[in-house]
Amino acid sequence: MGLPLGLGKPNRFVNALYQRIRQLPERELIIYTALSLARPQPDSELEQRFAGPFLRRIYDDHVELDYLTDLRCGELPANVHVEEFYLQPASQLQNEQAQQNYVSLNYSQVARDLQRKGVNLIAQLVAQDPLRPGQLSLSCNPDITLDLLPGLRARREAGETILCIAQPHVDLPYMGGDAELAVSEFDLLLGPLERHRLFSTPNLPVTLQDHAIGLHVSALVRDGGSLQLGIGAMADAVTAALLARQTDNAAYRALLECMQVPQRWTGLVDREGGLEPFEQGLYACSEMFVHGLLALLEAGVLGRAVYPHEQLQRLADCGALDAEGRLADPTRLHHIGLTTLSDEQTLRWLQKHALLDAAVVREGEQLLLPDGSRLPLQLDESALFAGLQPWLGRAAGGVLMHGGFFLGPQDFYRRLREMDGVTRQSIGMTAISYINQLYGDEPLKRLQRREARFINSSFVVTLLGASAADQLEDGRVLSGVGGQYDFVAQAHELEGARSIQMLRSWRESGGEISSNLRWDYRHATIPRHLRDIVVTEYGIADLRGKSDAEVIEALLKIADSRFQDELIEAAQKAGKLGGDFVLAEEYRQNTPERLQSLRDEFPHLFVEFPLGCDFTEQEQELLRALRWLKSKLKLSEILELGAATLFDQPDPQCYAGHLQRMGLEQPEGLREQLYRKLLLAGLGATAQKQASEAGG
Repeated sequence: MGLPLGLGKPNRFVNALYQRIRQLPERELIIYTALSLARPQPDSELEQRFAGPFLRRIYDDHVELDYLTDLRCGELPANVHVEEFYLQPASQLQNEQAQQNYVSLNYSQVARDLQRKGVNLIAQLVAQDPLRPGQLSLSCNPDITLDLLPGLRARREAGETILCIAQPHVDLPYMGGDAELAVSEFDLLLGPLERHRLFSTPNLPVTLQDHAIGLHVSALVRDGGSLQLGIGAMADAVTAALLARQTDNAAYRALLECMQVPQRWTGLVDREGGLEPFEQGLYACSEMFVHGLLALLEAGVLGRAVYPHEQLQRLADCGALDAEGRLADPTRLHHIGLTTLSDEQTLRWLQKHALLDAAVVREGEQLLLPDGSRLPLQLDESALFAGLQPWLGRAAGGVLMHGGFFLGPQDFYRRLREMDGVTRQSIGMTAISYINQLYGDEPLKRLQRREARFINSSFVVTLLGASAADQLEDGRVLSGVGGQYDFVAQAHELEGARSIQMLRSWRESGGEISSNLRWDYRHATIPRHLRDIVVTEYGIADLRGKSDAEVIEALLKIADSRFQDELIEAAQKAGKLGGDFVLAEEYRQNTPERLQSLRDEFPHLFVEFPLGCDFTEQEQELLRALRWLKSKLKLSEILELGAATLFDQPDPQCYAGHLQRMGLEQPEGLREQLYRKLLLAGLGATAQKQASEAGG
């Protein structure tokens, strides 16, 4: 059974089939999928106390996947096998069975491998529209399904038994275009209409580090270009920075001046990006349609439409079409080999692509218009164009973004459902082969993806430019390669394109601070020969075409200053950096304190939840406290540590509601007393930090 990545799994059907096969040991079920979603699993008792009410509110009656529950508990039966090519991030690090059955694939290779493995059952959620009888929408997941269907049809014709099952869901938005299929494509349409809550991913806090990274990245995005954006808080920070560039440009530029972005990287910013608002707008082509892309669409940042035919695209690129896709300058038709509006071939071409009403008919030397009037073809071009104005239409198939799948907060799904039809048509949900590869329609894709910026994140970058995003050094998989390699490869294949790897330069865990820029790392998602641009909170390293020594120096300039000396020593020891190397003093000030001073001056550009928040104000304060504690202590060991006695305790009455929310208003026993003290310590520390950042 092949199941869509993420949101599109019909969980109740999957559970019914799984439970049936579970009771029949002579039968075998192999599940091929990715991103099997489950409610987050808190790591500690304090986190459990926080998460319980929140998770019940957010997920309500969402149906969990039984096979995933059994997999997590080590109770998956021997006759059921689950293979995933992308795991819910960090959810299966300790699960040996999930780790052993992980399949390492680029997203673009998945459909090919499923055909080779003989998948013979496809099941997924779909959307219905009463105004479009006989049609269904693949909605959140056309990504792999569209690539599978041709091969499945061929195998059926060769005699194989293959079953395609659809389960309509009431809350899935109906996405048209490539995502729309005839009901006849499916063998079974399950009823009744599914009404259980869709899985959602609440927005998480965007930290000071993340915002600083996003601001640097935003200066590398070229107006009129193309955008691919990854997943997570750093991607949300990029969105926030692009929105600031568009809607609050004066403050945005002032902040970047204070960050010394134009001063330190003037040539790079001028050559590759810009600081001005977006006049032409961007086109987005991203495997995951993330919440941030919707915000950019609504703000008008995504404003450059692309078209499904090469001639139409060339017409748009030469300025012959306006922002709505209507013919604005007929004199430029010669750019695609057409002549005047009086030419019959030109008229037929315009009608074919919906640029001219199909009811306009040529009769001799006149045009018969839909209202019965006639227009002489002897008129000059401008007069003829003016006479046709009421009958000019929008070019067919124009979209502002292409996406392969979507997943996000409940508010994201609601906004898609309530979106007007024209705006929703500007979102092209399509096959992952179209988005993640240049093969097939390559001339068209190259036209569409001009000045492309492929923006993704890593958790480690080596001083030689390799990066890791999916796997730890010991081989355990955090998530998966997904499409990251696909996009990095495109960045090197497309003229004017760049790959941007976002990296937090340091991390703190269990009270230990370490650098995410390392001399070496025993795994690479992206090898160093594909290195391009790396961005940390401290700046930008342009690595393309540089020698190893130049790459090392560029990365040292954006490393946290607490680790620069040891990194220099490691590079020199390996003979990759000269013994007389000296890092310029201006790059020796890469400290969190310097960034903090920037937030103090521009607090409105460092919003903790720039794309909205599912947490109450009280929950936000509790979340800050828990994250602070997790960075300082190993919460799994707090009873042994007894560390609460080290902290000054704020007055419990100031946090009576918080303690009640966590069930610690009347602690019982040593355990709850320690938890109460730890929570108060975290609340006090983070409240003080918030007050400092707010200038109060």
